Amino acid sequence: MDSNEVLKTVNEVFIDILDNEDIVLSRETTADDVEDWDSLNHIQLIVAIEKKFKIRFTSQEIHSWSNVGAMIDSITAKLG
Repeated sequence: MDSNEVLKTVNEVFIDILDNEDIVLSRETTADDVEDWDSLNHIQLIVAIEKKFKIRFTSQEIHSWSNVGAMIDSITAKLG
């Protein structure tokens, strides 16, 4: 799965968890750009993404993400 496919899948997770069909993520998207992406929903998003890709993130990885692109890079690296 390449990074564009990962981004598309992550976008679908965001739409599902945040219940907002209008979400369009890019690599530059941050929590400030997405309505309702708060700290509580962030945890739900992480859990849903881990489940979707069958991976686990460390807290260090999660804290290092500055935008969706960093998240996508972590997922892509774990998928090998």
